[in-house]
Amino acid sequence: MDSIGVLMPIHMNSYLEQELQKRFNVFKLWTFPNKTLFLKEHSSSIRAIVGNAAAGADAETIEALPNLEIVSSFSVGIDKVDLNKCREKGIRVTNTPDVLTDDVADLAIGLILAVLRRLCEGDRYVRSGKWKKGDYKLNTKFTGKRVGIIGMGRIGKAVAKRAEAFSCPISYYTRSEKGDLEYKYYPSVVELASNCDILVVACPLIEETRHIINREVIDALGQKGVLINIGRGPHVDEPELVKALVEGRLGGAGLDVYENEPEVPEELFGLENVVLLPHVGSGTVETRTAMADLVINNLEAHFLKKPLLTPVV
Repeated sequence: MDSIGVLMPIHMNSYLEQELQKRFNVFKLWTFPNKTLFLKEHSSSIRAIVGNAAAGADAETIEALPNLEIVSSFSVGIDKVDLNKCREKGIRVTNTPDVLTDDVADLAIGLILAVLRRLCEGDRYVRSGKWKKGDYKLNTKFTGKRVGIIGMGRIGKAVAKRAEAFSCPISYYTRSEKGDLEYKYYPSVVELASNCDILVVACPLIEETRHIINREVIDALGQKGVLINIGRGPHVDEPELVKALVEGRLGGAGLDVYENEPEVPEELFGLENVVLLPHVGSGTVETRTAMADLVINNLEAHFLKKPLLTPVV
């Protein structure tokens, strides 16, 4: 398979790149100054794309590659892949579910604790020497808080399970109620936000969930409420979130994702009730290795004409 051309739009993971290069002819698009010219010159050689949550395969790229057979995404989210165009052209699509569920759910709980217990602010307080001048201010308890979750897929359920260990009442919103869950269901995000202290976004990004967190939802969550986003940046109307935090209409936020990554609104930098992470939900050595292996195994299965491990299309 070393003659099969595989396109990587951006740098993702060193282990992934090394393992791909052992098996395929890898084209690293970011190393070419003129990407359009590169695609024209090598379009017939590329039969696969390995993308991720930041860069995948849009309609223009798919049209430019007449021999493209598969897009294997180094992520669970596939909003950067034009699925309709892939279906139209018979291009297979895979992602990396399951292997990153625990890490993302762990991080959601970490963000909740960091926001409520002001862990980052407390760390800076000690490092700056201020502790010698007086005791640190009181913060907010997590145990027993009402946790609302948008999306009850693998990650949403894993977050709920962890929050239960903190004696938190769990409620959720999905497009339809899930009969196998004992958690309280709310038929709208506004109702969910009105009845929880912490709102966790853990749903896929599709057109219906874009800006699912808007001003109405934020106001329903309220001055003591906390928003945690470990889904996708565009789930949140970012200007409305920033405004609510600056004005004190929202109690706090823990964010791992943003609308225009890696750009982050500078108004958030000075807010101590906000914890900001650089999209690292799956960012452990163990999980990124497992994700890379799954990407490669899907590619190998496709080109060996075997069933795909995690097909999306």
